[in-house]
Amino acid sequence: MEAWGRYQEELLLRSQLENMIKSFFHLSLLLGVISGNLLMSPTMPPGTVGASLLGTQAAEALTLEEIQAKLRPVPVFTITDPSGSPLVATVPAGENGSGTAAVAGIFISRQDALRFVENLRNNNPELANSVEVTAVSLGEVYQMSQQSRNRADDIQFAYVPVQQEVESARAVMQQSGRSPNEFNGVPLFMAKGGPDNGYLTIQRGNDQVIPMFFSKQDLEGMLSQFREEQPDLISSVTVQVVPLEALLEAFRTDDNQFLDRIILVPPRETLEFLRNN
Repeated sequence: MEAWGRYQEELLLRSQLENMIKSFFHLSLLLGVISGNLLMSPTMPPGTVGASLLGTQAAEALTLEEIQAKLRPVPVFTITDPSGSPLVATVPAGENGSGTAAVAGIFISRQDALRFVENLRNNNPELANSVEVTAVSLGEVYQMSQQSRNRADDIQFAYVPVQQEVESARAVMQQSGRSPNEFNGVPLFMAKGGPDNGYLTIQRGNDQVIPMFFSKQDLEGMLSQFREEQPDLISSVTVQVVPLEALLEAFRTDDNQFLDRIILVPPRETLEFLRNN
C-alpha cells in the first residue's frame, strides 16, 4: 500500500490544507458574486436522480486523472493496521452469497471512524489496540477502487455516510415528493433557484463552479448569507441531494459539461480537524 501512504502524506501537507480550508471556509464571502449567476446546465435534465443522474451522453467521460484531481482535496477516513494498510472485513459476495469479498470502510466523518474503533475495542480489544484512524484522499481511494474493479480478490471500498446527513437527504427527498426510501449512499447537497431554476454557483478564478456539500448544514450556512445578499431570490431556492456513488459513476461514464463544473466541499468538521493537527 505504498501509494496509500504517499497520498496520506500529500493530504497532510499543511500548505495545501491551509489553501483548501481558506477556500471552503470563505464560500459565504464569495456569495456577493453569485447574484445573477444561477446557472443551469443545458444538458442536465431537471429532477434526474440515480444512475442517469447527470445525463445520458457517454462519448468522452472524464479521465482517471481528471477525476482524481476533483477528488484529491476531499479528506476521508479509514481504519489502518500498523503497516498502513486498510483494515478489511470479509463479507458474503457473488450469487446467493456463495463467495466472499474483502471490504474496507471509508468514513466521511472522523468521529464515525473513531466510534467504529471504540466498538471494536469492546469486541476485539487486541485488534483495536493495533489499528488507528487515518486520513486519506478520496482521490486515492477512487484510484484504488478503479484498479480493483475487475479483480474479485482485491479490496473493495464501502463508503460510510454520516447518519444525520442520510436523514437530511431523506427529508429533502420527501419534501420534493419522492419516497425517502429511494435514497441510498453518501449524500451530496446542492441548491437550485432563480428565474431559470439554475444551480447555485460560486466564482473560482475565472470559472463558475457548482459546489456540492457533504453537510447539509454547511450548505444552509451558504444559503443564509445568500438570503442576506439576495432576499428576492432566496424564496425560489430549493435544496437537492444526490448520492456520491452515483456522481462517481457519472464522472467515469458520462460526457456532460455539468460534471466539469462540480466541486466537492468537505464537511467543516473535517477541515477544522486537519487544520488543527
